[in-house]
Amino acid sequence: MGLRYTATRVRRAVVISTAVALALASSGCALLPGRSMAKDIGQLNVTSPELREGKPLPREYSCKGNQGSPPLRWSGEPLPGAKSIAIVLDTHTGANPAVNWVVYNIPPDWTELGPNATEALPDDDSGQAKVTSGKEGYEPPCDDKATYRFSVYALDEPVTVEGGASLPKVLKNIADRTIARGRLTVVHIE
Repeated sequence: MGLRYTATRVRRAVVISTAVALALASSGCALLPGRSMAKDIGQLNVTSPELREGKPLPREYSCKGNQGSPPLRWSGEPLPGAKSIAIVLDTHTGANPAVNWVVYNIPPDWTELGPNATEALPDDDSGQAKVTSGKEGYEPPCDDKATYRFSVYALDEPVTVEGGASLPKVLKNIADRTIARGRLTVVHIE
């Protein structure tokens, strides 16, 4: 009886160990040193003269105002491999999660965008994706109770998509090229 109990415990331990190893391997983590497929991602600091981390989104940058996109600034360690910057605004919580803004191919030496940047992109190579609503450009947030994330990405290559590319294709292009990122999160709307 003691031998059967021990064998059951050993089998259970092997099954659990195998499941953990598979989960780690499929998530990009490796069990052996030097075998990880995950990239090291640098950190950017994202700020704004109009937005504060964890505070409400000012009404004028929502669908209840008319200011367009808020000004954003970013900084971090020098990234000699950065070839462009991308910004994504998404509605993280609330009744209707969505992507509200994607602007990409901002020159890598830029460290800020002014208010209503959708009206005057920083460069001829810069572009904006169609967001969840199907509109191209800044879709002002509307959910009073949602959380909004302004994420800035430093990319090792410019985004290469054809005009009118689908939102998932643009976002994948950004994700595949990310070498550093940062985020400013605001909650609700004033």
